Amino acid sequence: MLIFQLVCMNITLQYACSSSNHFDVLDYGAINNINNDSSQAFLNAWKVVCNSEVDNPTLLVPRWKSFLVNPIVFTGPCKPDNINFQILGEIVAPPLPSAWEKHDPSQWLAFNGVRGLRVYGSGTVNGQGFGWWNQSCKYHPAMSGCTKLAPTAVKFLSCNETALSGIHLINSSQTHVTLVGCDTFHIDNLLIEAPGNTPNTDGIHLQHARNVIITNTEIGTGDDCISVGDYTSNIDILNVTCGPGHGISIGSLGRGGNYVQVSNIVVKNVYFKGTTNGARIKTWQEGRGFVRRVIFENIFFNTVKNPLIIDQHYGSIKGSQIKESMGVWISDVTYRNFYGTSASQVAINLNCSESRTCNHITLDSIMLWPAPRLDKELTSYCSNGYGVAIGVVHPPSCLQQTTNMAKIIDLLTRIKG
Repeated sequence: MLIFQLVCMNITLQYACSSSNHFDVLDYGAINNINNDSSQAFLNAWKVVCNSEVDNPTLLVPRWKSFLVNPIVFTGPCKPDNINFQILGEIVAPPLPSAWEKHDPSQWLAFNGVRGLRVYGSGTVNGQGFGWWNQSCKYHPAMSGCTKLAPTAVKFLSCNETALSGIHLINSSQTHVTLVGCDTFHIDNLLIEAPGNTPNTDGIHLQHARNVIITNTEIGTGDDCISVGDYTSNIDILNVTCGPGHGISIGSLGRGGNYVQVSNIVVKNVYFKGTTNGARIKTWQEGRGFVRRVIFENIFFNTVKNPLIIDQHYGSIKGSQIKESMGVWISDVTYRNFYGTSASQVAINLNCSESRTCNHITLDSIMLWPAPRLDKELTSYCSNGYGVAIGVVHPPSCLQQTTNMAKIIDLLTRIKG
């Protein structure tokens, strides 16, 4: 102990000493007061942890403490093979958008290029998004200087072999958690909350990501609970509660003619409550590429407006002309064990493209009934949707049997893909 004290007394660096592999942000100048900026203290602690020689070092945000942190990036790579970021207290964002004037407006807390990262704890990440919501172009299009882009609360950029668990995320300015360019990522046991009328406050968004597992998570926001973007594959979404919000969406995809590659998506054991959509795939009419090998299974709906929907005309303007060669191919999509109530009359809606039909769609064991306030019999709508129906009790299936031409086109697409 004496030797350790003498060493610490002789250290001239600005960083505090630690007798273990835990590095408390309080020891690096963080202030337990949401009116004082603790950003530099968090960066100081991160620098020590990222360059630590100890095994499994942990940056600690202590319990019962609240810290104001301005836009910040925790950058790797780091020396340790595994690194921890433990949140037991509260991290609070600046309340005013002006805090981002010299920063990237798309992010608040970002991790970039960190491998073996584990962000976990029982604490809270509070985005304080009210200032951004009040100037959102989505809800205030006539406002001078309204904003279309607002910060994601926690963004992971090129972070592989990473985990996020236990955190309570609230009131992000826009999306709460975003993964971009990540491989092998596990999200577990999150609670994500924002008012249902807030603009673009998705729960979790995936982009250019693969080998991602999302489990045991509850999400209620003003947009998609989970959205799956372009160039994603091998995604498992299991045991999730969604509502309020816009459901779990693959898309939107293909905007501006972008080429889409989305495959091997499993969404299983999900409870939707009061959402505007349930299991949704949405693509822009001018897009290209494919969405294939998708499974939605064991899904329960409580008063959901569009329980099952494919929309290949997302964002289209009525009367607009799209080239026949454009469109995203959607194939090998299974909907199995769907139960509950629909808040809209059309409970199964397959609005597929004439030039890029939906092929190999399977409806298996579906039983949906009108929500208590919906005094209408449920129906199905299928346009250019081909596949098979097994045990579809209610509403009746509208799928068409796969035509010979659709089979040929689908085979050519598989060969090219």
